[in-house]
Amino acid sequence: MPTDRRADGPAPDRARRGSTGPSRRACAALTAALAAAALAAPPTLAPPAALAGLRHSGVVGERPVAWTPHVLDGRVKAVAPVGDLVVVAGRFDRVAAPDHGDTVERHNIFAFERGTGAISDHFAPEVDGTVTSLVPGPGASVYIGGSFDRVEGQDLPGVALLSTDEGEPAGSFDAGVAGGSVYRIDARGGELYLGGAFDTVGGERRRGLARVDARTGAVDPSFDIALSDPRRGGLRVQELALSPRGDRLVVAGTFTRAEGRNRHQIAVIDTAARPAALADWSTDAYAEPCDYSRMHTYMRQIDFAPDGSYFAVVTAGGPERKPGLCKTAARWETGAGPGAEPTWVNHTGGDSLYAVEATGAAVYVGGHQRWMDNPEGDHDAGPGAVQRSGIAAVDARTGRALPWNPGRRPRGHGVEALTSAPEGLYVGSDTTGLAGAYRGRLGMFPL
Repeated sequence: MPTDRRADGPAPDRARRGSTGPSRRACAALTAALAAAALAAPPTLAPPAALAGLRHSGVVGERPVAWTPHVLDGRVKAVAPVGDLVVVAGRFDRVAAPDHGDTVERHNIFAFERGTGAISDHFAPEVDGTVTSLVPGPGASVYIGGSFDRVEGQDLPGVALLSTDEGEPAGSFDAGVAGGSVYRIDARGGELYLGGAFDTVGGERRRGLARVDARTGAVDPSFDIALSDPRRGGLRVQELALSPRGDRLVVAGTFTRAEGRNRHQIAVIDTAARPAALADWSTDAYAEPCDYSRMHTYMRQIDFAPDGSYFAVVTAGGPERKPGLCKTAARWETGAGPGAEPTWVNHTGGDSLYAVEATGAAVYVGGHQRWMDNPEGDHDAGPGAVQRSGIAAVDARTGRALPWNPGRRPRGHGVEALTSAPEGLYVGSDTTGLAGAYRGRLGMFPL
C-alpha cells in the first residue's frame, strides 16, 4: 500500500464561504430545487453567488450525480460554486463533458453549469501555473490563488480576481504579491486574506500572511502578524480559514512562533480587533515531529463549522508511526484559550488526510486513507478500525466515523477539494473512481 514518501507541495484547497449569502428561506427553496435536479432531468439553475459552506440538514447520499464533467489529467485542488456556475481549479489541461462527448482544453481552471454540467465557453482563462484556492467574489466573479505568474497574459502573480462571465481579470484588482506563491485565500466583508510563501504584498513586507482590500488588492496596514522560526525550510502559511463571522482567522504552516509567542504550526488571530492581534488560543498538540526530512509541515486543511463554534483540522505525516496528531482529523473549539486540547481525534492509522469540510451534519474528510477510527493501526487495521477508502464522514459531536462509505478507488494521491453547497458535496481529486462509478477527478454527492 502507498505511504507518504513524498515532499509536500502547494496546499490543497477548497472554496471558502463568501461574505454574503441568501436568506434561510431562499436557501431552502434552492436546496429543494437542486435535489430534484440530481434525481431527474436537471433544469437550468440560477442560484445566488457565494453559497459554498452552507449548513446541511443531513449527510449526503453515497451515489454521485451523473452530470458533473470529467477532468482528464492532473489534479483538482479547488471547487467553488459561483452563481449558476461551479468553478474548478488545480493542475490540468483537458476536460470532457458529462457524457464523455466533447473534450476541450482548459488550463488549470474551468467552469460548468450547476445542475447540467455544461462546460462554460465564456469562462476559459489562461493561467500559467497551478491554482490551489478559490473564493467567490462580488457579483459574477471569483478570486483565484496559487503558484502562477500570469493570467490572460497579465502579470498577476499568486492571486487574481476574474469575471465568471468572461474569464477576464478585473482591472481594478492587483495585490502585487512578490517573492513566492499563494497557497490559500479566504474572504469576508470586503477583506481578502492571503497565505503562502511570499515576501511582500503591494511593496509592503508581509512574510507568508497578508490582508488586502477585496476590491483593489491594496495591502491592509492594520493587519501585520509576524510569523517566525520555521520548523523546517522557509516560512510558509500552508493553510488558513476564516470564521463565518469573520472575527477569527486560523492559520497553519511551518512557523513555531507568532508575534514572538509559541505557536507550533497553528495559530488563531483576532481579526475583529483593529489592529488585528494574536488570540489567546494555543496548543502544543502539533509540536511533535510527525514527518520526515522532506516535509515542511504536516498541517493540511482547516474548516469552520457553519456556526463558527469549532473548526476541524486534518494532517499528513511521514511513513513511520509517530506520536501526536499526524494523519488525523481533529475538532477544536474556537473559544478555547491557552493550552487547548482537541475535543476529539480520529486516526487513520497510517495514511494522510488532505481535505476537510464541516457542514453541521458531518465533518467530511478526504485523502488517501484506508481506515478511520484506527488509533492503534500502523498501516494496518487496528482494533475498532472501519474501512474508508479515500473519503469519509465523521460525527461532528463524537468524532467517530459515520456509516457513509461511498469509497474511492484507486485512492491515488488523494482528495484535495471538498466543498459543500445547497445541492450537496463536491469532491475533487487525482483519480477517476468514485462510489464504484467513473467520475473523472470531480464528483458531487447530492443531499
